[in-house]
Amino acid sequence: MIYQEVSGAARRVDCSQADEACRVVLKNVANLGEGEFGWVHLSDPAEHEVVALADELGLHPLAVEDAVQAHERPKRERYDDVLAVALKTLWYVEETSQVETGEMMVFLGPRFVLTVRHGPSDPAVEAARRLAVDPATVSCGPASVLHAILDVAVDTYTKAAVGVRDDLTELERSVFSPERGDVTDQVYFLKREVLEFRDAIQPLVPVLEEFTGPRAPWPEDLLPYFRDVADHLHRADTEVRSLDDLLGSVLDAHLARVGTWQNDDMRKISAWAAILAIPTMVAGVYGMNFEHMPELGWSFGYPLALGVMAAAAGMLYRAFRRNDWL
Repeated sequence: MIYQEVSGAARRVDCSQADEACRVVLKNVANLGEGEFGWVHLSDPAEHEVVALADELGLHPLAVEDAVQAHERPKRERYDDVLAVALKTLWYVEETSQVETGEMMVFLGPRFVLTVRHGPSDPAVEAARRLAVDPATVSCGPASVLHAILDVAVDTYTKAAVGVRDDLTELERSVFSPERGDVTDQVYFLKREVLEFRDAIQPLVPVLEEFTGPRAPWPEDLLPYFRDVADHLHRADTEVRSLDDLLGSVLDAHLARVGTWQNDDMRKISAWAAILAIPTMVAGVYGMNFEHMPELGWSFGYPLALGVMAAAAGMLYRAFRRNDWL
């Protein structure tokens, strides 16, 4: 799947032979007029596709390696006159409460943009739609594509954070409900998802800070747009940090409640053991079968022994109930 973006007009090129499609697009890029640029987009490409484009566009071998391997943290690199930006794509799966991640590489040259996407989520589609209805932004050059992709990616971060927040609210209700339930696995699962979320967002924050500074390598008309994206990213980063902290608090609260439940159980076991200890002791003494024991020859001795055991057990039961042990 390859997109071509020339002066704000988006056109999708489908071809059974990827190399042939690349040649068509590269030929169009080479014939661009003044103020125009080309946008080539690859989705889960094979290595030879990226290498073919890299040779034609003059990309650095390290840039090709980053685009093919797709295991990069969000970052920016400069290779001569080409700016390479790596970012994580996110999407929230509501059915499984999972945060899935992918990767997008953006290469900005003087007259071209090359984007390489790995994973199901593709911000380039929505970015192309937004640029198609905003020719003023496209006139700023290849950097407009980078802004659009970052804007779409950060919007998905915000949506994913809302889904995680809803899951966390449900966990809080479960933890503080009067019914007993072990949600430790759920808390750890959600915390792992939030950590994956943080790994995608936090490294991108300093990258966008560079893009909004006075030394940013694009027209000043684009700076307010990048500052807006950076502001949204800071909000998402703050939200994810708060989710991580709150999950830690929820886990501590749940473990504290589990400890309280265990203490309650131990007190109940200890109380019943104490209640049963007196009848056991009396029965054990009389069970030793000595001849000279109190009340052995009295007809009311047996009922009296039972009464004493029942009375002692009842008094202990009442005392434990009064102290909330039972």
